[in-house]
Amino acid sequence: MRVANMDWRMIDDWVRQDDRAVLPLGSTEQHAGLSLLTDAILSERLAFEAADPLGVPVFPVVPFGVAPHFQAFPGSITLRVETLCAVVRDVLDSLKRSGFRRILIVSGHIGNAAASCLAQEWMMDNPDCRVRFHDWRRAPRTLAQLQATDPVGSHGSWAENFPWTRLDSTPADEAKDTVDFDRLGTLPPFEVRTLLEDGSFGGRTQRADEEMLAIWRIAVQETREMLDAW
Repeated sequence: MRVANMDWRMIDDWVRQDDRAVLPLGSTEQHAGLSLLTDAILSERLAFEAADPLGVPVFPVVPFGVAPHFQAFPGSITLRVETLCAVVRDVLDSLKRSGFRRILIVSGHIGNAAASCLAQEWMMDNPDCRVRFHDWRRAPRTLAQLQATDPVGSHGSWAENFPWTRLDSTPADEAKDTVDFDRLGTLPPFEVRTLLEDGSFGGRTQRADEEMLAIWRIAVQETREMLDAW
């Protein structure tokens, strides 16, 4: 259940019989022809669809992440690593005060990986709590389905082009050569924009919705099983 549809009494009732909660993490950054909020949209929607049948509360997505490499693209926002970790720590502290002891972080942005280390550190100080960091695209079955669908796909490509991240202005199916990742990792933001041009890392821009929904169903099920196993 989305916390947006709950009041504080409902949370109080929930934690009396279950201490699980879900916290989605996203990012606001360029995704070529897709929504700037692609990572936030996907992590929040996935968290809700996975948790809703179990009744587990899903908190609002943290919409900003660590994305310094895209700062030459207008509309992209980045947090410093220490800022992201401070925000996640404060949220975890607040969730614990509310009575939650098992928290699943669902991340839709690889740049937020530092939050995984923070979660381990936080549990060291809070041994009565458990936090799992779930980078949903890299979960085993989801990643296998992505690669089986098309081994060439990355940031801003078909792999993130779902019906709910697509815009009216999103290009139809096109193909782009894969970027030189070794070079990309050495460049400052302005040069990253020059190298990427439209912002995509390469591959096709779109695949059939049937293929994307098949990936999505696996991702939802894999996330739900992780949450249900607790």
